Amino acid sequence: MSSLLLDSSVDVSLPEWLKKCLRETSVKSSAAEDDRTHSDIALICRAFQFAYQLHQGQYRKSGEAYIAHPVAVAGLLRDLGGSPAMIAAGFLHDVVEDTEVTIEEIEEHFGAEVRQLVEGVTKLSKINFTSKTESQAENFRRMFLAMAQDIRVIVVKLADRLHNMRTLQYMSEASRRRSAQETRDIFAPLANRLGIWRVKWELEDLAFKYLEPDAFREIQQHVSEKRTAREEKLAKATEVLRKRMQQAGIQCLDVSGRPKHLYSIYQKMHRQQKEFHEIYDLAALRIIVQTNEECYRALAVVHDAFRPIPGRFKDYIGLPKPNRYQSLHTGVIGLTGRPLEVQIRTMEMHHVAEYGIAAHWKYKETGGSTNSQLTGTDEKFTWLRQLLDWQSDLKDAQEYLDSVKDNLFEDDVYVFTPKGDVVPLSPGSTSIDFAYRIHTEVGNHCAGARVNGRIVPLSTRLHNGDIVDIITQKNSHPSLDWLNFVRTSAAKYRIKQWYKRSRREENVARGRDLLEKELGKTGFDHLLKSNAMHTVSEKCNYHSVEDLLAGLGYGEITLNLVLNRWRDVVKAQQPMADVIPFIPKESTSKTSRDTSPTTSRASDSPIIGVEGLVYHVAGCCTPIPGEAIIGVVTRGRGISIHRQGCHNVDNVECERLVPVRWNTAIEHNSRPHTYPIDIQIETLDRVGILKDILSRLSDQGINVRHANVKTALGQPALMDLGIDIRDRTQLEHLFVQIKKMSDILNIRRVGQVEDSQV
Repeated sequence: MSSLLLDSSVDVSLPEWLKKCLRETSVKSSAAEDDRTHSDIALICRAFQFAYQLHQGQYRKSGEAYIAHPVAVAGLLRDLGGSPAMIAAGFLHDVVEDTEVTIEEIEEHFGAEVRQLVEGVTKLSKINFTSKTESQAENFRRMFLAMAQDIRVIVVKLADRLHNMRTLQYMSEASRRRSAQETRDIFAPLANRLGIWRVKWELEDLAFKYLEPDAFREIQQHVSEKRTAREEKLAKATEVLRKRMQQAGIQCLDVSGRPKHLYSIYQKMHRQQKEFHEIYDLAALRIIVQTNEECYRALAVVHDAFRPIPGRFKDYIGLPKPNRYQSLHTGVIGLTGRPLEVQIRTMEMHHVAEYGIAAHWKYKETGGSTNSQLTGTDEKFTWLRQLLDWQSDLKDAQEYLDSVKDNLFEDDVYVFTPKGDVVPLSPGSTSIDFAYRIHTEVGNHCAGARVNGRIVPLSTRLHNGDIVDIITQKNSHPSLDWLNFVRTSAAKYRIKQWYKRSRREENVARGRDLLEKELGKTGFDHLLKSNAMHTVSEKCNYHSVEDLLAGLGYGEITLNLVLNRWRDVVKAQQPMADVIPFIPKESTSKTSRDTSPTTSRASDSPIIGVEGLVYHVAGCCTPIPGEAIIGVVTRGRGISIHRQGCHNVDNVECERLVPVRWNTAIEHNSRPHTYPIDIQIETLDRVGILKDILSRLSDQGINVRHANVKTALGQPALMDLGIDIRDRTQLEHLFVQIKKMSDILNIRRVGQVEDSQV
C-alpha cells in the first residue's frame, strides 16, 4: 500500500516527512520489526492511507484533491509536537463527517485514543457559530466540555482552522467574512489562552486580512517599506547587547529581533488613536539565556545599556500569564532615540511562549511521563474548570457568554490575598469581585475591604499587585447596588442568587399559586409529591419540585413551559390513576363546561359565537387570541368577552354565559387585530434599562400605550406597561425575549385571572 501511494498515481504533493514515514514503514514491515517507533510510524501511515482512500474523488474549492487538507493539518500538528495519535486524528478529522465511516470503525482500526480525538473534533466541526445568544452559549458549553475531556481536541481543531484560513481565498465573500469573524472572536483567543502564540498571531493576521482588507494592505505596505531601516537598527542594538552580556559573563543562547504581527500594530494604532508613523516599537529584541537568575541579570545589563522607560516593565516570570507564558518585558530608549521593547526569557520559557500547551508534547522534560493527554483537571486550566463549574449554574445564556468573555478573551489583573496567594481577576474588577472569587460566603457577608492596608470603597477598581483583605460580618448581606459596579459575571450571578434565595418562600408560594390555578386544587398536594411532578422538575433542569416552584414564582421559567413538560410526562405515563385526573384543561373555572360551542361558522368577526351581536373585550382580564374565552351577556352593553377563569365571571349565572371562541380563519386573510394588555416588569435599577426594554418591544412591532416606572433606593424598579398584542403566541415570544436580558428579575401579565407569567 505504501509503495502504491508513493508513486505518480497520488494526486497531491506529499511533504517529505510523510514520504519518509511511508518508506520507513515499508522497510520495517519487510524486516518484521515491532519496536515502539515502528508502531507509532505505522499508526500515522495507516491513518493517512485510510483517509486517502476515503477522500478519493473529493475536491476542495481550490480544485485540489481534498486529501491535501488532512495532510496539511497533520503536518501542523507534527510541527507542534503532537503525538502519533494526534497526527493520526489530523488525517482522520473529517472522515466521519464527510464519508460513510462511523466513529466505531475509527476505534476498531486505530484504537480508543484516536477515536476520542476524532469524535471530539467532529462534534466541534458541527458547531455553527451565530450571533444568536442561546445558540452561541450552547456551542461554547459543548466546546469547553470537549476540551475538558481532552485538551488535545481543541489543538487539533486549531490546526484545522489555521489551514482553512490559509486557503480562505477560494471561498465566497460571505463565507470568508463569517469564517474570519469566528476566527477572531473564538479561535484566536483560544489559541492565546492555550499559549500557542505562533498559531494565535497567524489566525489574527489572516482574520484581519479578510475583515479589514484596506487597513491590512496599508499596514503591510508600511511595514514592508521600513523593513530594511528597522532591521539595521535592530542589528546595531543586538550587537551592543551581545557585547555587554559577554562582558557581564552571561551566556546568551540567542539575541535576535522579532517583528510585531500586523494585527497587533493595527490594534495599537486603534487603541492609542495614532497613525502608523507614530508607532515606533514595530519590533522587539528577544534575549534567551540559560537560567531564571540570568534573566534578571540580563535585565540589569539592558537597563544599563539603554535608558528604561518608566512604567514599561512587566515581570511575567514572577507572575506568569494564565496561559503559562513567562518572560521579562521592558521598554527602553534605543540607539536612535526611539522606544524599543526587549523580552528576556530562558529557552524553556521560549518553547512555552511559542507552542503554549503544545510544549507539553514537543519539549518533554527528561524523565517525564510519556502520556500526552491533558484534561481540565490540570492546574494550568483553572479558567476552563471555572467555565465548566458555571455551566450548571448560569441558566441565562447572556450571563454565560459574559462569563466566557471574562475568562477567555481578556488578560487578567493579578492581586494578592493577605497570605500572599495570587488571585487573577478580570480588568476593572473590584473588592466584591475578589471576595466572590475567594468564596461565595465571603462575598455574601462582605462588609468592607482594605487594599494595601487602607480601607477603600467597595467600588474601587483593583490593579496589579494590590493586596486585598475582605472584612466580613455575620449580619452583612449583598446589596443590589453592587450590581452597578461589579465586573465579573460570577459575582453578578452570586448576588442575584442571594437575592432570589432571600425571597425564596415568597417565590415558592407564588409559583405554587400559579400552578394550582392551572391544575386545580383537588389533589394538588398529592400531585406535587408525585413521581410525575419530580420528573417534570428534572426536565426543567431543577433538582426538586420546590426549586421548580421557586423558579416559576421568580420568573426563571414560564408557566407555559412547565405545563408543556407536565403534559409530556402525563402522556408518557398514561394510564395511571394518580396522574390522569390532573391533566390541565383549557379552563379551570366553574364555567368550563360551557366553553365549547355546539355550532360555529367562519365570519369576518374575530370572535365566533357573537355574529350579529354587540360585544366588547373586557378590560378586567384583557383576553387575547390563543386563550380560552367566555362571553357574558351584560345589561345594555351587549356581550362582554372574558378570559376563562376571570374573577368577575365566577359568580355570573349560567344563563348569562355564551360559549365563544376566537376565529382563527381570519388570521391570514386580513390585517390582524391588536388587543390592549398590561404587563409589569421587575428589573434591576440602572440607567438605560427602560430604553433597552422599549427597544425590544419596537423590534417586535409592538405599540406601547403607556409606561409608568417606580424606583426606590436599593430596591428593584417596577415598570407598568400598557401594550397592544396580536395573540398569545406573540406575547409568549415577547416574554422570552425580555427575560433574556440579564437585568430582568421578573415579568408578568396583570389581569384578574392571575398576575402571572405567560
